[in-house]
Amino acid sequence: MSINPSSSVYLAVESIRVGYALGRQINEIVHSLSFSLAHGELGCLLGPSGCGKTTVLRAIAGFESLIDGRIALGGRELSRKGFSAPPEMRQIGVVFQDYALFPHLSVADNIGFGLRKLRSSERDARVAQLLSLVGLASRGRQYPHELSGGQQQRVALARALAPRPDLLLLDEPFSNLDVDLRERLAIEVRDILKELGTTAVLVTHDQHEAFALADHIGVMEEGVIVQWDSAYNLYHRPANRFVADFIGQGVFAPGTVDLPNQKVNIELGSLPLWQGVDVCATDEKDAHHVDVLLRADDVIHDDASQLQAEVVRKAFRGAEFLYTLKLPSGQQLLALVPSHHDHAIGEKIGIRLEADHVVTFPVHSQ
Repeated sequence: MSINPSSSVYLAVESIRVGYALGRQINEIVHSLSFSLAHGELGCLLGPSGCGKTTVLRAIAGFESLIDGRIALGGRELSRKGFSAPPEMRQIGVVFQDYALFPHLSVADNIGFGLRKLRSSERDARVAQLLSLVGLASRGRQYPHELSGGQQQRVALARALAPRPDLLLLDEPFSNLDVDLRERLAIEVRDILKELGTTAVLVTHDQHEAFALADHIGVMEEGVIVQWDSAYNLYHRPANRFVADFIGQGVFAPGTVDLPNQKVNIELGSLPLWQGVDVCATDEKDAHHVDVLLRADDVIHDDASQLQAEVVRKAFRGAEFLYTLKLPSGQQLLALVPSHHDHAIGEKIGIRLEADHVVTFPVHSQ
């Protein structure tokens, strides 16, 4: 069953199973995984190493066969059990992690490599268009080794886009870049793909890249998508503990449910339940003891507050500190605090709770 069924579905990945033969056994990596995208949408498979996300990408590209399920693009069936269209017939572009540029070819020749069937004038026009689009109009005669990592990534993107693919796949495309450049380039790539109206699927383990580029994100765990959603909902409405723990920064604080007053009580105070956009991510209405997800932006530094917490760790992030704080009970919290509040390890500071989205889980739930 598709996760995002729609009459406007362009890419359909339906209950696919992918695995590898180990003797007479099949080691299944991807288990009945489904998602879909409309034309021009940008999707992302996000998860830790080994969760199966790159295997899904390889199956879409035609590099892996399906045990079961179906993949279709623009109404064309690409894969099903017993059938797989050759990769070169799928009209899919791929941007690899290592860029895979030809070192002996110029930037322009790298971009035009897949356009050899075009007349010379048409090929030159297309290459010039893409060089301008990716901000490298003056670099066409240079060679890959003369470019920065971010510029090489733009060349790889332009080369993949040159034949006007029906779908673009990006396999950890920013992982070789420094942290500050990754998110900035992800935003630039999103702008380029949106300008062209290109449908794309990104694979990454970096949530900041996913948030910067994708319209829809599927968080993967052990070969399945556990939540296919917007970045906002993944952060504020996680479907389970794995998503809550993987996305953003936070801790789980023990609480008790006060059903008559529809509140949950924790050491920092009381929080409302089941009101408006507030979320109970699992069914704990019959449970008394719960764990409450507290994000770093839920805990506010307030010198006037009587509630004190001890600074046990601090990480400077330019505009702010990420403090790890310890409450009198020993419970630890995270708090983002403007960096002009520079407190020493061991110092106690006043805090208060300001949580707009209350996410709770039954104790010991997964």
